[in-house]
Amino acid sequence: MTRRPLPFSHPSVWLSTWFGCGLSPVAPGTVGSLAALPLAALVVWRSGPLLLFVVAVILLVVGIVATGAYARTVGIADPPEAVIDEVAGQCLTLVVVPLAPLPYLVGFLLFRFFDIAKPFPLRWLERNLPGGYGIMLDDTGAAIYAMIVYVIGSHLLAR
Repeated sequence: MTRRPLPFSHPSVWLSTWFGCGLSPVAPGTVGSLAALPLAALVVWRSGPLLLFVVAVILLVVGIVATGAYARTVGIADPPEAVIDEVAGQCLTLVVVPLAPLPYLVGFLLFRFFDIAKPFPLRWLERNLPGGYGIMLDDTGAAIYAMIVYVIGSHLLAR
């Protein structure tokens, strides 16, 4: 059976690619992370970091389903254009970051570093968990690493 790609109008495609951000020909993961910044800032500005945490968890759950379906359809375990994982991870990272340009830049850079470097056990999660779980949970781990480093760094700099 030949796989037919899903039309862009299919919810799994537009959610997985975060409304087309993942279709960027250059650094789709970074573009996805950048797309999360205004979303996170708006949520925190209007309602605070607790709601941003809720948004990140919702994105994680939706992302597991959407990227799982998308990856099965295109026949690639972790399609590079699927960037909802970066959006969810970036939002989660920013839960502990004050709403200001410099802290957001630091949070962005920390998340991208851990998402790219994939320290243990992130690469294992990416390679060994099935479907959307592997796609999404390694970025959740990268966000947790970034949050820890941000909080510790902020504490040390405040001394």
